[in-house]
Amino acid sequence: MKAGGIWSKIGKWRPDWLTVVLLGLIVYVWFRPPAWVSDENRAAPDIRVVLLDGRQIRLADLHGKVVLVNFWATWCPYCRHEMPDMARFYRDHHAQGFEILALSQDDTAEPVRRFLASESDLFPVAMADANHTAAFDGVSRLPTSFLIDRQGRVRHKISGQVHYRRLEDLAGPLLAE
Repeated sequence: MKAGGIWSKIGKWRPDWLTVVLLGLIVYVWFRPPAWVSDENRAAPDIRVVLLDGRQIRLADLHGKVVLVNFWATWCPYCRHEMPDMARFYRDHHAQGFEILALSQDDTAEPVRRFLASESDLFPVAMADANHTAAFDGVSRLPTSFLIDRQGRVRHKISGQVHYRRLEDLAGPLLAE
């Protein structure tokens, strides 16, 4: 094939409407993948974690706040993609009593520390262990988040990516209670 041959063919390509719609759906799902939200009504487990900054925290210490417990990993593209929206929602609603506890599923803390160093203004992060996932009845996919109300009850399980609008829809009413 002569130089520029492939590019001249691509330049002449005119997709039909179905191709454009399918490409649009692929892009939408990449940036806003579907998530399955289930309504729950059970007591939140009282897990204890050591944050990456060395502080220890118990989930019970956050009673009276709306808490998003987020299981994620640095190698998960959807997890990394949801972080900016979660951080923005955290900044916008922290004063109203919104907390995030992000539990990394990475094998070691080093990639998590590198990721956090490249981000700014995030939220509390700890390393998850088998006891943490078991306490939430197992986590079979990443990202998975649990939204806990001010009374310490798991109200929603979100299997998939969290974005700002989804947090507004799910956490907003809990913050207003």
